[in-house]
Amino acid sequence: MEKCISTAIGFVVQDVAVISTIWKKNNQWGNARFVVMKKYWLANRKMGLFSKIELPGVKHLIAVASGKGGVGKSTVAVNLALALARMGLKTGLVDADIFGPSIPRMLGVEKETIEGISENGRQIMIPIEKYGLRIMSIGFFVDQKQGLIWRGPMASNALGMMFENTRWGELDFLVIDFPPGTSDIQLTAVQKLRIRGALMVTTPQEIALNDARKAASLFKGKSFPVPILGVAENMSWFSPAPHPLEKYFIFGKGGGERLANELNVPLLAQIPLMAETGEAAEAGHDPKSTNPVVAKIFDDLAGKIHSLVPKN
Repeated sequence: MEKCISTAIGFVVQDVAVISTIWKKNNQWGNARFVVMKKYWLANRKMGLFSKIELPGVKHLIAVASGKGGVGKSTVAVNLALALARMGLKTGLVDADIFGPSIPRMLGVEKETIEGISENGRQIMIPIEKYGLRIMSIGFFVDQKQGLIWRGPMASNALGMMFENTRWGELDFLVIDFPPGTSDIQLTAVQKLRIRGALMVTTPQEIALNDARKAASLFKGKSFPVPILGVAENMSWFSPAPHPLEKYFIFGKGGGERLANELNVPLLAQIPLMAETGEAAEAGHDPKSTNPVVAKIFDDLAGKIHSLVPKN
């Protein structure tokens, strides 16, 4: 209990005295979390509804979105961030999937604990660092087996505080792994963050394209437009290890190109379905060490993103 953290929305920030006292008295983490939650909620309600969250040390925020779960969006986000870091760029990664965080597991840091410090009267969180990335996720604050039963405003505030109350330092890129869908969390992100570009992720089949189109419409809105930099097609084909030149189009063919043409953006990458990529994510390893072929694809993708993102 020495490093318990919590904000108004369930985050963990150092408040050892309050947490320890309530824990010893009631032996109930829920009560302790509620007390500290209320305290930090009141302390952080100054942020306006549509005011932008300023991250002065961060140059470029990049959203990775798909609109649909199960297409490998988080895999693309993690590998894109890793590839940007390999380019020598200072890179951070935010797991914006409040209800289904997967980034901590994919990077092998799910057992890490976020440190909290007091700075100018505010509680500031220190991101976890691994593979040259600075990482923040709601997954660091909740039990892996515990689902979050939150309404939209609560989840949206959680997202905002992961950005505003984290010491990011100087970053060239901050990659945001968007959750599936087009709801409160996604809307909050485009309203309150200065996102410089979005990467759309899809698989080739039409059922994935339908949701990707809906997600793209969020970025093309007139109120909070975000440039769509391009499309990454995941699971484009399968090549057996003994026959690397053979391609089997398990999920169809050409979907990524069709979506790119519809959005009038380039198809930036076609990523094959390879067992090593999934195994690396399960084990929390950098895929570059297990599959240099896929790593090269993401290195090329990172280079394209770096060149396409607006510099002004």
